[in-house]
Amino acid sequence: MFYIHHTVCISPQHTFSTINIDDLVESAENKLNALEPAYSGVAPAMLRRMGKAVRIGVGAAMPLLANAPMPGGIILGTANGGMGESVKFLQQIVEYNEDMLTPGNFVQSTANATASQISLITGNKGYNTTHVHRGLAFENAMIDAAMMSKEHRETSYLLGGVDEISTYNYNIDYLEGLYKKEKISNKDLYNVNTVGTIAGEGAAMFLINSNAENALAKVQAVAAIHSADEEYITAQLQHFLHTHLPAGEEVDLLLSGENGDNRYIHFYEGCEQVAGDGLTVARFKHMCGEYPTAPAFALWLACVISGPSTLPSHMVKKASAKTEFKNVLIYNNYKGVQHGFILVRR
Repeated sequence: MFYIHHTVCISPQHTFSTINIDDLVESAENKLNALEPAYSGVAPAMLRRMGKAVRIGVGAAMPLLANAPMPGGIILGTANGGMGESVKFLQQIVEYNEDMLTPGNFVQSTANATASQISLITGNKGYNTTHVHRGLAFENAMIDAAMMSKEHRETSYLLGGVDEISTYNYNIDYLEGLYKKEKISNKDLYNVNTVGTIAGEGAAMFLINSNAENALAKVQAVAAIHSADEEYITAQLQHFLHTHLPAGEEVDLLLSGENGDNRYIHFYEGCEQVAGDGLTVARFKHMCGEYPTAPAFALWLACVISGPSTLPSHMVKKASAKTEFKNVLIYNNYKGVQHGFILVRR
């Protein structure tokens, strides 16, 4: 599909600039908030007007674009990007009786605000699109990026996924039952057999093209599936691996989106069985929390984890005798009905 050459991630862990994923940053109030860096290359006046999703998205993108040729396009995935600013604007309509409204909140309130801000700051006039498909937003952005790379083989693209914890979305998802009622630390997320998970946020950006030279990794295949049927999902995974794994090879590492919610554990266990016995299973939601574009964080992990020596022990659910991770499978399940498979070749 395409090759990843550079990547930057802003997350609740130490993933920006100096990377340290061995020491786990603990959650607070059932939330894993992104650790925002000192943003460089963005005017302070502009930063003050940005919502959090836009800030972390722009902050992750700028280091990639600072010393690289202008990409041919910007392709992002988000589910709730700008929702916090949208609610603020709607509240102002009521508070000010539709008079003297602050335009900043309105400008930052749309889902494509992050992609548009990156474009405006860098002067990029190329292809610019944002995919908003809830838990499959990033997977659809990847499919779009793959098609663009195939059509324009000499062109690079900025690919990314970004979402924030907004008060509005958190409250709606909490009432829906997405998050745990009891207080829990992310360090104990997989030890409690209860309904719900913890909230997260982050932004991961990738500079991609169709050139294999000096690439960090290759995205071999992506699948986005809607279903609540476990047997259908495992059958689709079997077909996915049979179609896209090179002959005679197997999955070495499964990055599982297991999130501590006992309602969906059967999906993950079923996919673990399909993926094979001789692989390492590692989980990542205790690092980033649950949010619709969390697979972007997993893809970033797939780029920085090359073997058992670079895999933190707190991620490991099942170890194997593998000495390197050549084929990495990412499986994510969002709310039991949206499923994404990503096959990465190191």
